[in-house]
Amino acid sequence: MNTYTIRAFIPPLPRRSIPLRAARRYAVQTPGAPTMEIFSSQHKWLQKERAAANADASRSVDYLRDEVASRLCERLLDINRHFPQVLDLGANACHIGRMLTQPSADQPDAGPRSNRIGHLLAAESSETLLYRDADLPFNAALNLTRAVLPTSETLPYAPNSFDAVLSSLSLHWINDLPSVLAQINAILKPDAPFFGVMLGGDTLFELRTSLQLAEQDRRGGVATHTSPLADVRDVGGLLQRAGFTLLTVDVDDIVVDYPDAFALMKDLQAMGEANAVLGREKGPIQRDVLLAGESIYRALHGNEDGSLPATFRLIFMIGWKPSPKQAKPLERGTGMFSIKDYLEGTKKEGGGGEGSGGR
Repeated sequence: MNTYTIRAFIPPLPRRSIPLRAARRYAVQTPGAPTMEIFSSQHKWLQKERAAANADASRSVDYLRDEVASRLCERLLDINRHFPQVLDLGANACHIGRMLTQPSADQPDAGPRSNRIGHLLAAESSETLLYRDADLPFNAALNLTRAVLPTSETLPYAPNSFDAVLSSLSLHWINDLPSVLAQINAILKPDAPFFGVMLGGDTLFELRTSLQLAEQDRRGGVATHTSPLADVRDVGGLLQRAGFTLLTVDVDDIVVDYPDAFALMKDLQAMGEANAVLGREKGPIQRDVLLAGESIYRALHGNEDGSLPATFRLIFMIGWKPSPKQAKPLERGTGMFSIKDYLEGTKKEGGGGEGSGGR
């Protein structure tokens, strides 16, 4: 939120007594980087609440969140360490908790993934979504507690509280992502990891381009129907700015086939993943634009079997809170072996230059 300092300018009174006129005031922004609000947090909260209210419909579209949570858990298990206290930030319906009770895909005989975690705190701003599956059997298979956050952008936890922080498919709705990443760094213990995954880049590019072309043709312009997403090239810089070290950022694509564009948009609404941009067009997309968008979708991206592909681009990120005990790269120039000498030696032994008789 921008903060403004109000300064008043009042001209000096002359010696003769006259009525004081209204003061002229100037608004001056205080120093510091302003926070640009792109998404409506209130509207996103309402979307999640309404979606979770119909539990059966909400559970029927868990295929994406469950798969992404499973992939995130696999990355956590690559670390040979026990995590006594773990925070699941933006837990949605506790998909990470449910996936932790499943056996690892790489090591099916190793038992449930939850053996590596002591206590999991699932934190989410939507109470209805957070407690949607509180009566399912997986809750008894691990030490899980739930906490409702007053806002998704403020973490009410003391510094150095958690041995790991996980976040699956929630960060792409954050307005001030640098601030949230810095708060995550603060609540982690030294030498503790953060594992996150968010939608980004070209997610749903097939739907985006089809709707834009349809609206351009039918309305002569383009309105905001889909949300902007972060690019993978920016994520590493954001993690470094937040104070993380030993960074890892990679991208996975999940392509889901739908019978038509209307089924895709219906599932997005049931997930609570509908558009929440502040400047979005009020009301539903007009019928003629939807029909034109469906035809363009099929013409540009349709599969041979008549289905329509939808690409979900996942940006996975791993960062570690700094610690004096952490392994650090050697300073430049302190290497024990010169790659230059190695390459020159190989060239002398095997030839390799032009005219050596081989390719």
